[in-house]
Amino acid sequence: MPLEQIIIDTGHHPLRCIIWLHGLGADGNDFADFPNLLKLPSDSSIRYIFPHAPVRQITLNGGMQMRGWYDLLSLDLHSKEDTQGLEESSMMLAELIDKQIEQDIPSENILLGGFSQGGALALYYGLSCSRPLAGLIALSTYLPLRDKLGSRRSIVNNNMSVFMGHGSYDSVISSGLGESSRDVLQEHGYDVTWKQYPMDHSVCELELQDIRNFLLKCYL
Repeated sequence: MPLEQIIIDTGHHPLRCIIWLHGLGADGNDFADFPNLLKLPSDSSIRYIFPHAPVRQITLNGGMQMRGWYDLLSLDLHSKEDTQGLEESSMMLAELIDKQIEQDIPSENILLGGFSQGGALALYYGLSCSRPLAGLIALSTYLPLRDKLGSRRSIVNNNMSVFMGHGSYDSVISSGLGESSRDVLQEHGYDVTWKQYPMDHSVCELELQDIRNFLLKCYL
C-alpha cells in the first residue's frame, strides 16, 4: 500500500528529491516547513516528500495505536527489535523511491533523512538500498539491528555521505546511543559527519545550519 505523503516542489521539474521521515506518533506535517527553514539557494529545484507512517500498535506505549515506522518493544532499543516492521517500511520506501525514478529523478539525486524513529529507518534502509543514493541525514536517532549491518549493507552506497546530529541532553534517545551508532558506521568505512548540540530530543537553529552546509557540500 503506497504511503500517504506531503509533496512540496520548490521549482519546476525538480531533478533532486529529499525524502524526510518523521518520528514516532507524529506525521509528515511535523517537518513540512523544512524547505523554508533550510534556506537553500532559490535556484535549487528540489522535491521534498514527507510521508506519513502507517498507524500501528506500539508495544512500549501499552499497545496504543499511533503512526510509527516499526514497533518499539522495550526501553532497551537493542534488546529486541521489530525486524518485520523495519522491513515492511523499507519496502514502502523502496516503492516511493522507484516512483521518483519513474518521474525522471535519478536515485543518485535522492537523499533520505529523518528524525528519531524516522532517522532510524532512514539509516536502516538507506545503508542497504540497492540503488545509489545522494546521502543520509539522521537526527536524534540510532542504527537499528546494528549487528546485521555487515551482511545487509549495499556496495553501491559504500561511499555515501552521512550526517548525524544529536542533542547532548536527549532524554528519549541518549547521545551515547547515537555516538555508538556513529562508531559502527565509521567502522564499516562510511563518511560520517557527527554534530552534537546543547538540546534535548529536538532540532535547533545551529543544527539546521549544519544540515544546510551538508546539503550544499554533498548534494547541491
